[in-house]
Amino acid sequence: MLLAYIFLILLAHPFCVIPTNTTTSNDNKNIVILAGQSNMSGRGGVVNNIFDWYIPPECQSNSSILRLTKGLSWEVAKEPIHQDIDYYAVCGIGPGMSFANSILKNDPNIGVIGLVPCAIGSTNISLWSQDSFYYNQMVNRTRIALQGGGTLRALLWYQGESDTLNLEDANLYKSRLEKFFTDARNDLGAPSLPIIQVALATTLGPYMKEIRNAQLGIHLPNVKTVDANGLKVGPDYVHLSTQAEAQLGQMLAQAFLEFGSYTIHNSSEVQKKE
Repeated sequence: MLLAYIFLILLAHPFCVIPTNTTTSNDNKNIVILAGQSNMSGRGGVVNNIFDWYIPPECQSNSSILRLTKGLSWEVAKEPIHQDIDYYAVCGIGPGMSFANSILKNDPNIGVIGLVPCAIGSTNISLWSQDSFYYNQMVNRTRIALQGGGTLRALLWYQGESDTLNLEDANLYKSRLEKFFTDARNDLGAPSLPIIQVALATTLGPYMKEIRNAQLGIHLPNVKTVDANGLKVGPDYVHLSTQAEAQLGQMLAQAFLEFGSYTIHNSSEVQKKE
């Protein structure tokens, strides 16, 4: 237990870099961070804490899609891709695999896509502030992902349901979100890193309008917003359904492709920030 605790502390420190073995010799992975809370980690197909294991065609494994495991090694990605990261909950289908498959379908020459799962359910924006555990874990996992070579291409962010519970959190959400995006770019040495955020489709509290207004009101350079409003919600009325998650992944992919050629942040740039 003591060794496991020490490992978690080291992983959360933004300047701790632990070597990782890879399952591929490809040194030009397209690295994409997946962060936020449960609708990013994925609850599609989960009912009463049981995952039905239905994997839609859009979310099937592909040898050109890898994921960074909790153990910091690369493996061929398969659903549920957050299960060893968001391990306090039962994970199901999220948007990550559909996103990656859609990218490959639209740009077959892009090469290997390396997904870096970092999303954690039930986290409000304050838990992702600079130097917090989850923030540091995200930054460190990304740096480790780049050690074998690759290009940091985007941050995908879906979060905010937890901030609908409290009016103060809702009122502060926009400034906190803008700071999170700015801090992440700075600490990853990627000041123009493309960020694609998702505007809420569901809520846990009465302040969904305030959070959505904040999300839709972000006008930072190279930040796009994909609106999940209207996508099908599962039986708990909080989490997107399997098919909605697959659809969201395709929407995120379209936004990613619209960024074009300036999504370039290589490992040497990120290492300069350490």
